[in-house]
Amino acid sequence: MQSALFLAVRHGGRSERGRMERGRRRSNNNEPEEADKGSMKRTIIKDWKARLSYFLQNSSNSNKRKSKKAGKHRNYFRPSPEEAQLWSEAFDELLANKYGLAAFRAFLKSEFCEENIEFWLACEDFKKTKSPQKLTSKAKKIYNDFIEKEAPKEINIDFQTKNLIAQNIQDATHTCFSAAQKRVYSLMENNSYPRFLESEFYQELCKKTPISRAAQGT
Repeated sequence: MQSALFLAVRHGGRSERGRMERGRRRSNNNEPEEADKGSMKRTIIKDWKARLSYFLQNSSNSNKRKSKKAGKHRNYFRPSPEEAQLWSEAFDELLANKYGLAAFRAFLKSEFCEENIEFWLACEDFKKTKSPQKLTSKAKKIYNDFIEKEAPKEINIDFQTKNLIAQNIQDATHTCFSAAQKRVYSLMENNSYPRFLESEFYQELCKKTPISRAAQGT
């Protein structure tokens, strides 16, 4: 009887020590979680910079090829905080800036909805097309890439708009995708754009870097 009581007390003591130990581990685990928040933010910003560098590099290479005939050379640099702050005044200000567009595109990619900006850009290019033959081929490609059911980059538009586009591309005009483009623009402006302005990456772009004494002396 005494040995049974001794085992019960001993087992109870172990259980209590086990609970205390688990409690200490949970308490200690909270500290790394808090510390990891800063590390996570740095990782997100680093990933954004890598994505942005990729998009800017592609844009720069494309423009270099286009401008070789004219003998022009363009480079895209990180905007000043004042320039970045202008992007918050209007969605069009962001899209009109090469760096801003690349940053927003990288943001949409991180949210897995980059098809919206890609469709909008494809429509902008489509509207500038002059050749009727190219207009038709581009219209079909945009439809296959973004509009038809289970398209690889299918955008979120209503069934009626999709049907209208399917009919219009048979005799393509510059207004084939106007309704869909307005829908996607509104979706980005009202949903993705506000989140972009609140993102860590955009906030970092808007920060003014303190001027060092060495820089002031030069």
